[in-house]
Amino acid sequence: MNIKQAKDDIKNAVAAYLTKDKFGNFVIPIERQRPVFLMGAPGIGKTAIMEQIAEELKIGLVSYSMTHHTRQSALGLPFIVKKSYGGEEYSVSEYTMSEIIASVYDMIEITGLSEGILFLDEINCVSETLAPAMLQFLQYKTFGRHKVPDGWIVVTAGNPPEYNSSVREFDIVTWDRLKRINVEADYDVWKEYALSRGIHPAIVTYLDIKKDDFYKIETTVDGKSFVTARGWSDLSDMVKLYEQKEIPVNEGLISQYLQNSAIAKSFAAYYDLFKKYRSDYQVDKILEGKADAEIIERAKAARFDERLSLLGLIVDGLIQSVRETRLAEDGLSELMKCLKTVKFDFTVDKSFDDSIARQITEKHKALKLGKKASNLSRDTEYVLNSTIAALDEERSLLAEKSPEDAGAAFKVVKADFDKRKKGLAKYATEASGALSNAFKFCEAAFEKGGQELLILVTELTANSYAAWFIGQYGCKEYYDNNKDMLFFERQKEIKAEIETLDLDE
Repeated sequence: MNIKQAKDDIKNAVAAYLTKDKFGNFVIPIERQRPVFLMGAPGIGKTAIMEQIAEELKIGLVSYSMTHHTRQSALGLPFIVKKSYGGEEYSVSEYTMSEIIASVYDMIEITGLSEGILFLDEINCVSETLAPAMLQFLQYKTFGRHKVPDGWIVVTAGNPPEYNSSVREFDIVTWDRLKRINVEADYDVWKEYALSRGIHPAIVTYLDIKKDDFYKIETTVDGKSFVTARGWSDLSDMVKLYEQKEIPVNEGLISQYLQNSAIAKSFAAYYDLFKKYRSDYQVDKILEGKADAEIIERAKAARFDERLSLLGLIVDGLIQSVRETRLAEDGLSELMKCLKTVKFDFTVDKSFDDSIARQITEKHKALKLGKKASNLSRDTEYVLNSTIAALDEERSLLAEKSPEDAGAAFKVVKADFDKRKKGLAKYATEASGALSNAFKFCEAAFEKGGQELLILVTELTANSYAAWFIGQYGCKEYYDNNKDMLFFERQKEIKAEIETLDLDE
C-alpha cells in the first residue's frame, strides 16, 4: 500500500487499541495489541506520517532509532539489591529503567498527555545482544522489568534487507507478534503532501513528467545509487533558501540530495529551463490580471511540457496566496479567543497588561509542549507565533496610549483587532482575484474545457488550502470549469499524455 493508506491504517489501529469498555479496561488487552510494523524502503516517509498522526490525534510521540541502542540503554543497567527468601538473605540483580521507557514517562510528565505513540524505527537492525529482548517487548511491551505506560501504542518500522546490510531476518514467532504493513513509494500520494507543504514547483512539475525519477534505488559498479522522497523534500528546502539568498543552484548542489547522477543531471537541466519559464512568463503579472498579449500568445504556442511548467508556477503562486489567507484567518481567530479571555480576566484582576501577559505565557507554553510532544504542525506553530507577536503588539500599544480606564483600554485593543480584520479581508480579496485571473489567463491561452484547465482544477481540488479557500470564499471560474468536465476520464487521458513526454528531447 502507499504511505497515505498506511497512515490511515495506523490511525485506525491506534483508535482501536485505545478503546475501553464501560469499566475502563482496554477492549483489546495490552499484551494482545500487536505493534504495527511498517516495512518500506528508506526515505519513503515512515517517520513523517508518525508526526502527522500525532498532530491530528493530539497525542504524544516518542521516537527512537533502534540502531543506536545497546542492550544496556534499552533494558537499563544492572544493580545489586539484598532480598530475603525463606529467612536467608541473597544478592539479586535488578535493572534501572530503560532509557526508552523513561522517555515516555518524561513525555507524560512534561506534556500531561496520557496517550501517545512510541515509535521505534529500524527494529530489524537491533544489535545481536538486544535481539532476544525484542520478542518480549513486542508481545508484552516491556524492556527489562519496566512496561510501556498504558495508553501508549507501539509502532515500529524497518527497511527490507536489500536496502540495509544490518537487517536481521525475523523468525515466524516474531512476525506473528506484529501487525505488518508493507509500504511502497507512490508519487501521486506524495504530490498531495508536496503541494500542501510548498515543495518547490520545479520539483513537482519535473516529477509530473518523469514520475519514474521520484524514487529509485539501484546497485551500480560504483555502489548504491538512489533518489528518495526525503531527498526531493530536503532539496526543495535548500533550493528555496538558495533562491532567497540569490545563490546559484547547480548540479553540484542537486547531486548532494539526488544521489543518482543521471537524475541529478536531468533535474539540473530542467531547473535551468524552469527558471527561464518563471522569468519569461512573469506569473505575478498573470495572477494580478496584467498578463500582456505576448505572454498569452507564447503560452498558446508552447509545447505541452512547457505548459505544465507554467501551470506549476501558477498553482504554486495560488497556493501561497490562499495559504496566507488561511493562516491569517486562523491567527485572527486565535487572537480573538485570547482577547475574549483578557476581557473576562479584567473583571477579576483589573489589569489588561497582566492578562495579556498571561495569554502570551500560555501560547509560549503551547509551543514548547507541542514541540516536546512532536505533535505540532508547521501551520499551528506559525499561528501560535503570530498570535504571540500580535499580543506583544497589543501590550506595546496599551503602554503607548496609556488609557485611563478599562473601557478606554478595550477600545484601543478592539480598534487594533478591527485593523487586523481589514488586513485579513485584503488577503482574501487578493487571493480571490488571483484565482479568477489564473482561470481567465488559462481560458485566454488554452482551449476552453481543455487539459490545461482540467489540470488547474484538479490541482486546486487536491490541495487542502485551495479547497478550503474556494469552499469559504467561492470562485465562479473554478465552478464554471469544474461543472461540465468529464473529470475522471479526462484525467486518465492527461496522465497518459504526460507519460509520453521526454524532457531529454
